[in-house]
Amino acid sequence: MASDDHREEGPGTRRGRPQLLWLAVPYVLHLGALPLVNRVRPVVFGLPFLFVWLLGATLLTPVAVWLTWRGDHRR
Repeated sequence: MASDDHREEGPGTRRGRPQLLWLAVPYVLHLGALPLVNRVRPVVFGLPFLFVWLLGATLLTPVAVWLTWRGDHRR
C-alpha cells in the first residue's frame, strides 16, 4: 500500500489556494446576507434597500472572480 504523503509536486500542482476565498464573497453577499437585508425600507436612490444590495453584490461578483484569477496566476 503506497502512501500519498510522498507525491511529487510538479509545476502544475498547487497546494493551498487561499485566493479561492474571494469566490465566497459573492455567495455570502447574495445568499448569506439576504435574510439580514430583506427590508423595503430604508430607500436608497429611490430603490428598496434589497434591490440596492443585490445590485451591489452583482457588480462585485466580477471583481471577486478577477481577484481570484489574478491570485491564481501570480504563483
